[in-house]
Order: sequence, then C-alpha cells, then structure tokens
Amino acid sequence: MIELLAPAGNLEMAKAAVESGANAIYAGARGWSRRRDAYELSDEQLHEAIGIAHAGGAKLRVAINTNMQSCELPALLEKMEKFVGWGVDGAIMTDVGAIAQVHRRFPHLVIHASIGANIVNNEDVKFYRSIGVSQVVADTKLTLRELAARKADVDVGIEILIHANNCYTYLGKCWMSPYHRLERTTDDFGKDLFRGSPNRGGLDYRVCLESWQLFDDEALLEPHVALKNNAFFYLEDIPALIDLGVHCLKIQGREYPVSLVARIVCFYRELIDAYLARPAKPFDLTPWRLRLEAIREERDSKRKNMTLVLLNEARQPVPYRA
Repeated sequence: MIELLAPAGNLEMAKAAVESGANAIYAGARGWSRRRDAYELSDEQLHEAIGIAHAGGAKLRVAINTNMQSCELPALLEKMEKFVGWGVDGAIMTDVGAIAQVHRRFPHLVIHASIGANIVNNEDVKFYRSIGVSQVVADTKLTLRELAARKADVDVGIEILIHANNCYTYLGKCWMSPYHRLERTTDDFGKDLFRGSPNRGGLDYRVCLESWQLFDDEALLEPHVALKNNAFFYLEDIPALIDLGVHCLKIQGREYPVSLVARIVCFYRELIDAYLARPAKPFDLTPWRLRLEAIREERDSKRKNMTLVLLNEARQPVPYRA
C-alpha cells in the first residue's frame, strides 16, 4: 500500500499527523537536519516521538540530511546507535559518506536518499543502492514518464514530494541562503552549526525571494528578477502516482502550525483512501480542488509571514565572537 509520510516538527505535530492518518512521520535530529532547531527534536523527544508513532500504528524516520565533516561521523554513529535501539524505522540522509557509514554499522536499517541527494537519473539510483539506500526521493522536475521508467528499470522505492517547493536550482542544495548572513556556532554538544546554511545544520533564509535586479556594470538590464521558489501541492497527478505504484507520498512542512499540517495530512489521507476505494469509473477531482484551495490560502499566508521573518533575520549583523 502507498505510504503517506508527514512532518513532525515537534511532538504535538507528531501526534496530530499520526491521528490525521499518516502512515509514517519524519523528525529531524537537532543540529543534523535542514531546519531551524525549533523544528527539530532532541534525542529524548525523538525517543518519545518513536513511541507516539508506533502507538498509532505508524513508523518514524529520522532526518539526518546535512553534509558533515569526518570528525562528526563518530558522533553521528553514536546517535544512530541510540535511535536504532529505540526502534527508529529508518533514516533520511543526503551525505554519501555518512550513508555508507550508517549502512555498514546498521545493515538492516532502511535508509532513504533525501531530496538533497538530487537523484535525477537511474545511474544515480544504482550508485545510492550500492551504498545502502533502499528508497529515493524523486527530483521534483521529473515527469511521470521518467518515474515510470525508473520504477521499471531499478529495484528501489520511489518517494514523491506532494507538498514542498519548486526551486530555481536543485532543491536541497541551495548555497544562496548565506548571501546576507553566515554564522558558525557550536551547540551544547559540540556539534558545528552554520546558521544560514541548511546544508550544514543551519536554516534556509530564503534569500532567493528578495527583490533582485540584473546589472551590467552600472547599466540596469532587468529591474525585476524573480528566482523561482514557490510552494506547491500535488493534486492532479495523485491518481496517476497511485496507479504507477510509487511507494511513498511525502508532505514537507515541519515549520508550519500543527493545525495546518493536520489539515494537509487529513486531506491527502482522505483523497488517497477515496481513490483506492473508487468504483471502475473516472475519479472526479472537482470537490478535492475546492478543499485544497482553502488549505492553499492558509499555507500561502503562513509561508509569506515566515519568509518575512527569515529575511529580516538574515539582514541582522552576525554577532562578534572573540
């Protein structure tokens, strides 16, 4: 059966997502995933979240999807030892060295290659399979035909982002965020954090959504340059994705309010169940479009407000550290 994977940016969200019908939830290990630490979980909270998921018949996958230095790998493996002992159901990862290390230490752990791995072609998939990955997130620019070819040619689970954002570059590989601000700090456990770089345990300031212009020396060539970074919901393609037999439909949104995430999860749960239970005739998406528009309006409002906060924070000077 197709899996609905939902965010757990805090324990309340974990509980709401499971109660709203998620088959699995994912949570970021604090300091090791691509979000502000307010939307990540401490080790103790992850332990509790695993219990919440399992009590509701769901799975929990831990996101450790940043790039890391060699000196950080022992700490990662120590952390994974705890998570595996607590019954975590899988890890979402990007860094190829870390993936290989974790697979060698925990060969039975399910490892998902994150969207940040930017897996575009089947040779990419084969490489990640060779280092221990069993499920890959499809790049958001792939067509249904390309997905069908991948499913036919490669023995791998396919994960699709059904609520996320399109990016003018590769999603999950942005180095534009530190344009205004890059602050290197260390957390309470000695973990390096680079605020402004989501690739290194920081957060994305969404600098691409600033007002940009294009100059040639002093000459203004383009007064308004829009760099693509717009959030989306999949709807029209959901029936085709189910028929194609993709393994997982993933909802992003650890930073959104719990009530909004619950609405999104509930919407997709009911849509999937309704389509699977349909009689042998065309499936009418009209009522689902109407429901989704109301959710989209709330999502867009929250996202706009969060972006303004992030851009304002990005412009603040980095504190001097002696």
